[in-house]
Amino acid sequence: MRISDLRTFVQRVGDRPRVLVRVDTDEGVSGWGEAYNHGPDLALPPLLEYFLEQVRGEDPRRVEHVTQRLLRTARFPQGALGSAAIAAVDHALWDITATALGVPVYALLGGAVRDRVPVYCGLYDAPDPDEVLRTAGALHREHGLTAFKLSPYRGPLHGRRWGLVVQEAAEWFGAVRATCPAEWEFAVDAHARIFEPYRAVQLGNALAPHDPMFFEEPIRPEHWASWGRLREQLHLPLATGESLYSAHEFLHLLSAGGADVVQPDIAVVGGLSQMRRIATVAELHNVLVAPHNPMGPLATAHNVHFAAACSNFLALEFKFDATTWCPDPYLPVDGHLPLRPDRPGWGVTVDEDALVEDDYVRWDRSLPVRPDGSLAYC
Repeated sequence: MRISDLRTFVQRVGDRPRVLVRVDTDEGVSGWGEAYNHGPDLALPPLLEYFLEQVRGEDPRRVEHVTQRLLRTARFPQGALGSAAIAAVDHALWDITATALGVPVYALLGGAVRDRVPVYCGLYDAPDPDEVLRTAGALHREHGLTAFKLSPYRGPLHGRRWGLVVQEAAEWFGAVRATCPAEWEFAVDAHARIFEPYRAVQLGNALAPHDPMFFEEPIRPEHWASWGRLREQLHLPLATGESLYSAHEFLHLLSAGGADVVQPDIAVVGGLSQMRRIATVAELHNVLVAPHNPMGPLATAHNVHFAAACSNFLALEFKFDATTWCPDPYLPVDGHLPLRPDRPGWGVTVDEDALVEDDYVRWDRSLPVRPDGSLAYC
C-alpha cells in the first residue's frame, strides 16, 4: 500500500473555519484528519500539497516513519501552521492503518484503558448564575453532563481597577456554585488575557475557595519561569497548553513546575503521534492531560481514541456545533463519549457529497484595546 494523493476541504464547524484532509492510497483505502484553524486558514491547503510531495509513494502504515519525515525535512522546528498540517496527515495515516486492519485506532495504541471518555462542555462566557443553571441543566438532562467551563470575566478587564475585576469574578463564581448542584464541576478559562503573573495569582486565589476544576491559561505561554512561579502561589489546579506546539515545549513547561493539568490540542501539536509523547512527559511529572478541543467531530474522534488509550487522561473539552459533513458525530451519553469498538478507524463518517463545495467562513479573533490606545491580549 502506498500514498497516492492528498485532498483538502475547506469547511466550517458552527461559525468557525476548519480544514479537513483526506489521504488516499493506491489500494483504495483513504484516511481523514482535521487541522486546527490558527489562521490564516487558507494557508493550510498549499502547505499540505507541499507535504504530499514529501510523502507520496510511502507506505501509510509506517505512521511514525512518515510523520518523522515531515518533521525532519523542515530545517527549523515547525510552528503553528506546520504542526497543524502535520497533525492532519498523521491522523489520516492512523485512520488508513486501522481501517485496513478493521480495528478502531485505539486498538493500535495498546488498547483501551477506559470504557468511555469523560467530557466537559465549554460555555466560554460568564453568564448570570441562573443562566448557567438553565444552560448547564439542559445539557445535564439531555447528555448527562456534569462538568462545564466558564470565563471569569463579567466586565471589561481594562479601564478600571484590577481589584474590582477580581472581586466581581469571585462573587459571581461563588454565586454560580451556590446556584448549581454541588456535584457539578466548573473549570475557569482566563484566555491568556493577563500579562502580569501576580494579577493571575490574585484572580486565581480569589476563585480558589469555590473549588474550580482547574484555572486555565491565565497568562501568555512563552516564559516558563512565570508558570512555575504562578503554580507555586496558586491554591487551585493550574492548566495550560493549548498554545504550545511540541513535546519539547511541554517538557520545558513541566520542568519549570508550570502546570497541574496540560491541555495540548491534538490538531495543533502534530497529531496523535506527538500527543502520545506529550502525555508521557506529563505522566512522568505526575500531571494529567485534558486536551484542548473546541473543534469539530473529526478532531473530537481523534481525541476519543487518544483518550481511550491514555492512562493519565482527565477529561476532554467538548463543543456542540453542527456540521453538514458528519452525520454520526460522537455525542455524550451520561457525560461520556462511547468508544464504538465495532467501527474501524476513527469511528465516524465523513459525507463527501457535503464537501463538494468549500464551505469557508472567515473568523478573526478580536483584539482588545486599552483606554490609552495600546493593545492588550486576546
